[in-house]
Amino acid sequence: MLAGILARPARAMLTTLGTVIGLASLVATLGISGTAGNQIVTRFDELGATQVSVRAAQNQNSDGGQGSERRGGAATIPWNVEARLDRLNGVVASGAVADVSKPGQVRTIPISDPTASNARTVPVIAASSGVLGAVRGHISSGRWFDEGHVERADPVAVIGADLAADLGIGDLGRQPGIFVGEHFYVVIGVIDEAARDGGLLTSVIIPSSVAAKDFEVIKPDRVIIDVELGAADLIASQAPVALSPNAPDSLRASAPASPTASQDGVESDVNSLFLLLGLISLAVGAIGIANVTLVTVMERTGEIGLRRALGAKRRHIAAQFLGESVAMGLVGGILGASIGIITVVAVSSANAWTPVLDMRLVLAAPPAGAVVGLMAGLYPAIRAAQMEPVDALRAGL
Repeated sequence: MLAGILARPARAMLTTLGTVIGLASLVATLGISGTAGNQIVTRFDELGATQVSVRAAQNQNSDGGQGSERRGGAATIPWNVEARLDRLNGVVASGAVADVSKPGQVRTIPISDPTASNARTVPVIAASSGVLGAVRGHISSGRWFDEGHVERADPVAVIGADLAADLGIGDLGRQPGIFVGEHFYVVIGVIDEAARDGGLLTSVIIPSSVAAKDFEVIKPDRVIIDVELGAADLIASQAPVALSPNAPDSLRASAPASPTASQDGVESDVNSLFLLLGLISLAVGAIGIANVTLVTVMERTGEIGLRRALGAKRRHIAAQFLGESVAMGLVGGILGASIGIITVVAVSSANAWTPVLDMRLVLAAPPAGAVVGLMAGLYPAIRAAQMEPVDALRAGL
């Protein structure tokens, strides 16, 4: 058997290559999909499963959160949420926000001209000092307002990077200003990232005390809480009590639902797709082995006739060709699994990922290659075993 394989090493290598490619692609694609899926799940957990939001149980009017309070409504969310929530075990950051109703156009010149090219109608948001951390934001230029700005009601604003580009605001060293309606604010910072609230990138954000003074925004609409992974349910139960000890039922806290079922479904769909592609590659490799083995049988007809004339049984002939095809499939499986592992590790290393490999698949690759070789060589082996000695010798001359 070994002599038959090594008699034509180039052909044996090319024949094995089909199985190598098939199993390597199977191991690599499933490994890379599992690794990438793990990274996606991790990032999803870090962002989605670590956010808790709190709102008033009784819906407020859409007038920036101030309407129901002016009429003595049931909303009881305070602005100083950082002092109440950040001390809870599991809270990373917290902040309160409210939408300002009808703030007027945002512009860089004092003249109110609706037709001016630099006038914009954009959202204006009142925020507490902890909102930047709660939304996992990033300041590209300048700074975020702090408790000092809030306590003094300084007329300052932080604007989104998209809005800054539209208004032509770049260098904050010159203390540029904007008008929101008739109110003037000094731009002290530009926010270019807000993982939990992308709307901030096109908004004007002012301190809560300034919004209360200029736009009568008395109470926040909602509270955003960034929590540690696994603490969302606990903080959701504790936050209403911390914010409103006398009436916790007036607040509604929502924690993200567990994404396990959705993640498992997505991972299953992706793995099924790559499994199908790998099986197609294996089928191509099996056809290659069957084709080459059949050609080998035809070329070695004289050898088969001589062996039969010397006393070899049909089963001996079949076993020889089956053994050769199984050996090629086994070697292809080993090489394919090795190449697949190397590919997964290389891709993971290039992207700074943690490689995820199902060792059951890796260990099953060599036996799978052997089975592919067995199935591919079955018909050629049977055909070789059915040859009569005299006919085989005559055909081999």
